[in-house]
Amino acid sequence: MVFIQSYLLKSVKKPIRNYLRSRFLDTLRLTTKGGHGGNGLPKYGGVGGQGGAVYFVAKEGKSLRDVVTKYPNKRVVAGNGEESSKVRILGRRGTDQKVEVPVGIRVLDEEKGLISELDEEGKTYLASGGGSGGCSGNSFLGKPGQLRTLTLDLKLIADVGLVGFPNAGKSTLVKAISNASPKIASYPFTTIRPQIATIEYEDYRQITIADLPGLIEGAHANFGMGHKFLKHVERTRLLLIMVDVFGFQLSQNHRKRNCLETVYALNKELELYDPTLLDKPCALIINKMDKEGAVEEICKYEQYFHSLEDGLKMCPEELLPSRLLSIDAVVPISAKSMKEIEKVKHEVRNILDLKAAEKLREEERVDTGEQLHIKLHEKGPKVV
Repeated sequence: MVFIQSYLLKSVKKPIRNYLRSRFLDTLRLTTKGGHGGNGLPKYGGVGGQGGAVYFVAKEGKSLRDVVTKYPNKRVVAGNGEESSKVRILGRRGTDQKVEVPVGIRVLDEEKGLISELDEEGKTYLASGGGSGGCSGNSFLGKPGQLRTLTLDLKLIADVGLVGFPNAGKSTLVKAISNASPKIASYPFTTIRPQIATIEYEDYRQITIADLPGLIEGAHANFGMGHKFLKHVERTRLLLIMVDVFGFQLSQNHRKRNCLETVYALNKELELYDPTLLDKPCALIINKMDKEGAVEEICKYEQYFHSLEDGLKMCPEELLPSRLLSIDAVVPISAKSMKEIEKVKHEVRNILDLKAAEKLREEERVDTGEQLHIKLHEKGPKVV
């Protein structure tokens, strides 16, 4: 009897499932339900209270794991409207539920697709409206609230996105140029969840960098980490392509790619996922220059890194991209021995500042052009 009682008590509140507890959450499916409208009072013409609503509110410092912790059954229900009575003819409105979600959330509906994007602090979206209260127009019967099942899809917001195949040294680089402490090991896929680190400069300038799980060929088709990785690149302002100077081979069953072919493979994956990613400024980092034979290896392909078009004759047919990345800087480094790390920090800042200045000049040019257009089309007084 005691066993049955303890079992029933445990089942009242469901614990967070193990798969939600163990990994980074960037997608979450929630059921939201607005409150039921209160019934009216026909005798006195009383109106029932409006049902409460469910809102999503973007807030810095929040994560989808916080949402799961607060709503472990992944169901958010607003309060019901108060029924009309002799002592309160107009029923009170039901309690609203405001779900705080991280900035960068996209709200997806199964039928309509993308319905909202909460990309700014404090931005709000009405997920489920409350039902109307009972009145003479609806026979004094309160209406049920809106019931919806929505998907919250998170895209990290960072200045720099680190792109590369597994074991290229991305986590080692992030640790070297920031205060982050990602997991580092000699085997692939040590980074299994995205992390954001901050690069700090002497003049207190800060630039955020996203350390993302390694790609594999076919990521655009959702192989490996697939879309779970690539969607985070969309919000970054600069792509930091990182390759091993000796190339990459996922396993014995896969063909080994040299460092130039690796660049083309990454170019191809980005292009097939979203061609607009190729419009972003890009810096190429050649890692592991501390190893024996690294200088001889980079000398074979160095002339092609600044102009990828010249090296297309050496690119395998299956890796040939339709569009090429425009590489703004090439930096050979050794992330492990901290060699040329300061140069990476300098190049990242320099490229971001140059692109920001170009964008500002373009906006000023457009504004000036619009003002001139208005002046040329000004009409003076008419002579009657």
